[in-house]
Amino acid sequence: MSDTRLRAALAAAAPALLAACVVVPQTRETYDAECRTMKKQMTLETAVVGGFQRCHGDGCLALLTAAGAVTAASAVVSGSIAIVGNVVYWFERQGRCNPPPAE
Repeated sequence: MSDTRLRAALAAAAPALLAACVVVPQTRETYDAECRTMKKQMTLETAVVGGFQRCHGDGCLALLTAAGAVTAASAVVSGSIAIVGNVVYWFERQGRCNPPPAE
């Protein structure tokens, strides 16, 4: 594909792709029947933080590249936070778990 065709394809697809997304950790609380207590768990959610208006040529390519880099970086950072948080919540659960007596 020639450079001109690539740029034209990016410009045509840009309106659909030009929303900046970030990945954020979310803490959820659910009831743990086994331990008879509430437990916490971190999950990852995506959030749209904005969109780009009117771009063309190299400007669109630069914006798409930056948006992709931001999304990837937020996924790495948020994923690390979620992993550490879930490990902490797991240890917390082990200390608080009071399973019902066996019948």
